[in-house]
Amino acid sequence: MYRLFVAIDLPDDVRAGLADLCFGIPGAKWVPPEQIHLTLRFIGEVDGAIFQDISETLADLRTPGFSLRLKGVGHFPPRKPPRVLWVGVEPQPVLIQLRNKVETALIRLGLLPEGRKFAPHITLARLHNTPLNKIGNFLAGNSLFECPPFPVATFQLYSSVLTPKGAIHTIETVYPLG
Repeated sequence: MYRLFVAIDLPDDVRAGLADLCFGIPGAKWVPPEQIHLTLRFIGEVDGAIFQDISETLADLRTPGFSLRLKGVGHFPPRKPPRVLWVGVEPQPVLIQLRNKVETALIRLGLLPEGRKFAPHITLARLHNTPLNKIGNFLAGNSLFECPPFPVATFQLYSSVLTPKGAIHTIETVYPLG
């Protein structure tokens, strides 16, 4: 079985800038810099035949390259105790188009629809019993965060293995845009 997701990798300098934000919150499990990415679609567990179908189907998608800019911070869920800290992604029509093409292709293969609205973001940390005042301080102190736009020329199919020390992500296939 393969545990899969589709994502966009970030340039190393952007990851480094995000890693600089990742401190000072008790109960936060920070995402390691090398694993910071923008998830387009979490797929979940599939067998080898479906894995191959997914890999081949994603290769047929055609979307132009585009630029992204990260801006602002927040948390999920918005009106309940926070469980995830994130950095926002400025709205970009081509990003939404790419995500929708991925979703449609996966549904055509027989996978269930995502089930929740796509809210592009970069996960920084998962939270456990974190004091609300610390989250508030983090949000206030980083509310003006933004990075210069960067080009997106590829997207990736990842596999993920869960271990007691955290997930191990492996790029299975890189797909060019353009």
